[in-house]
Amino acid sequence: MGMTIAEKILAAHCGNDKIEPGVFIEPQVDLAFGNDITAPLAIKKFKEWGATRVFDPERIALVQDHFTPNKDIRSAQQCQVLRDFSREYGITNFWEVGRVGIEHVFLPEQGLVVPGDLVVGADSHTCTAGALGVFACGVGSTDLAAAMITGQLWMKVPHTIKFIYRGKMQKWVTAKDLILYTIGDIGVDGATYAVMEFSGEVISQLSMAGRFTMCNMAVEAGAKAGIVEPDENTLDWVKMRARRKWKLYRSDSNARYSEIKVYRVDEIEPQIALPPLPSNVVPVSQIEGINIDQVVIGSCTNGHLEDLRLAAQLFQHRKIHSGVRVIIIPATPHIYYQALKEGLLEVFVSKGAVVSPATCGPCLGGHMGVLGEGEKAVSTTNRNFTGRMGHQKSEVYLASPAVAAASAIKGRIAHPREIS
Repeated sequence: MGMTIAEKILAAHCGNDKIEPGVFIEPQVDLAFGNDITAPLAIKKFKEWGATRVFDPERIALVQDHFTPNKDIRSAQQCQVLRDFSREYGITNFWEVGRVGIEHVFLPEQGLVVPGDLVVGADSHTCTAGALGVFACGVGSTDLAAAMITGQLWMKVPHTIKFIYRGKMQKWVTAKDLILYTIGDIGVDGATYAVMEFSGEVISQLSMAGRFTMCNMAVEAGAKAGIVEPDENTLDWVKMRARRKWKLYRSDSNARYSEIKVYRVDEIEPQIALPPLPSNVVPVSQIEGINIDQVVIGSCTNGHLEDLRLAAQLFQHRKIHSGVRVIIIPATPHIYYQALKEGLLEVFVSKGAVVSPATCGPCLGGHMGVLGEGEKAVSTTNRNFTGRMGHQKSEVYLASPAVAAASAIKGRIAHPREIS
């Protein structure tokens, strides 16, 4: 029996030729990272254990992205912990505000993640990097501390579910709609501790940004990781950024999957996830009369340049509804700068939107757009749990940048075709 791409990567990082789901392993990691919320806890444990050095100062990244620019004294102190630790232990991958972005978009952009890697991050959306043909998974802060010391991770090999996407996407359907549809189909526990391997001609035709979006939300179905086999598109993207050599892995034709699911994308229209779960998904065309107060376009899920281009396309000759506030969050300074050069930010600001520096901000109810009691938001982020973006009695509806922009213009949840 052959192996899946995920199993091959894990086997290689254990020095094994063969590996099977269910066994416990201690593979070597290529990159371990944390952010201004999770890394201080890891650093505290690091010091409690009496560690005197990290396994490799160049294979650790500390990313200030959740409450930055610092929103209060506590968040400033959290970032001080990262800053001081980086100086003390020679961590080279630490960036100050203005040069740092949202970790799951920023680290691949910086060339610190390459195909064939095993990456661990103290954040659940670490699975985003799977778009590059990487096994990337979220871990707890204690696991991050152990990885920073030993360069290893203790884990159980997950089984793999293969998702095959066939056909041609309808107008206005994006990668966000595909992953929302998938989560709606299998549920928030439909891929618990599994690898979601995305494949088929539709995935092959997706941009890298689209693949990042798909893998980003694998964890919303309970997955350990999401992954896409690398191809020419992957290599074109990686060659411009990679700081070190990579290795390509692909699933064997006789690889064993716990399940194989096939979707016809011709039948999928723009989707929206109703509160309070990412699996509570319906076609946007079925929603009527839900007025909104806020729209957020950005985050590690949809803060890519092509997401901003799509939103700007819809805003170009239209006005944002007077009752809606719109927050645009490019995922990295580079994306921000590119959007500036292309005139996208001018479109947003001229229509009455506010453009934020790269930050997780409102996604976790942190800052830059927290919701009040009874308010409703359409957001391109990845979670819509009760109280996720603010007040316990606020509501978050997850959608693509196209649906979010259309809704901002109409003042209610709207299909992009209503204004195109």
